[in-house]
Amino acid sequence: MEKKDYKTALIATATRLFAERGLNGVSIRELSTAAGVSISMISYYFDGKEGLYSAVLLDQFSCFRYMESIKERASGPLEKIEEYVRWSIQRNRDYPYLLRYYTSELTNPTRYFSIIVQPALEKALHILIEIIKEGVENKQFREDLNPEDTALAMAGMVNYYFLSTLATQKFINHSPERDEELIRHYMDLFTKGL
Repeated sequence: MEKKDYKTALIATATRLFAERGLNGVSIRELSTAAGVSISMISYYFDGKEGLYSAVLLDQFSCFRYMESIKERASGPLEKIEEYVRWSIQRNRDYPYLLRYYTSELTNPTRYFSIIVQPALEKALHILIEIIKEGVENKQFREDLNPEDTALAMAGMVNYYFLSTLATQKFINHSPERDEELIRHYMDLFTKGL
């Protein structure tokens, strides 16, 4: 008989339940029952429900470390922007609950916002801003471009595509097969405008 990985089961279950109902909307009993483990395992592995929530946030926002590799690429700003768009789309596919945590923590921050969420988002935005500044300095982008506003607009556009899926599924095809077309479309918007 194979030994159950209680820690992994708890994180997977908690990721879904916390995304659906938030930190305070889920009891320890619900978490343990849904994961098929005893309540004591939550304390053993995570020192309680808040520790489990923190572990979920760390897992969800760990993908933001990829921004460092985009920054370090030996390519120009435009190629880095395209890689950012590509990564953002893939990130939302790979972490389907991430935007729920993202918006929940931005609108109703827990004590983990300043420890986990804010540093991840700030680092990603700073890297994106640096890439945009590099493009302006290299005269690849308009000189009157505001890097901060541009970075926020880019992040917002890509994230909203996934955030609005439920509301737009009747008239927008959100399937992964369309991702390359979406990347091209976003790059055209960013580089050519309307």
